[in-house]
Amino acid sequence: MVDRVVTGAHYGLRDWIVQRVTAVIMAIYVLAITGYALLHPNMGYAGWSALFSHFIVRAFSLLFLLALYYHAWIGMREIVMDYVKSAPLRLSIYVLVIVSLVLYVIWSIQILWGIK
Repeated sequence: MVDRVVTGAHYGLRDWIVQRVTAVIMAIYVLAITGYALLHPNMGYAGWSALFSHFIVRAFSLLFLLALYYHAWIGMREIVMDYVKSAPLRLSIYVLVIVSLVLYVIWSIQILWGIK
């Protein structure tokens, strides 16, 4: 009998769970913001500015964005692994996506906390 030793690559279940958890985080955020907007229908810039001046809203917004970016990374990685067969091209796409997502994280923090 042959013993098969599996090394590395246990991404499937972990990524599936992460995709579901990030989707739940994003859904809760969208429902909360939508609910707030429905309860305050005539809210202008001052209202939205006041809402996002609270630490908890900023933190929850950053959590939403980080969940979105991680969700996007897993999705893009899976698409590239499935459809791009050239290793150099696949690596180039990975680098481009990672750099873009890191820049989005920096930009999100700058927007939410007004860091200049």
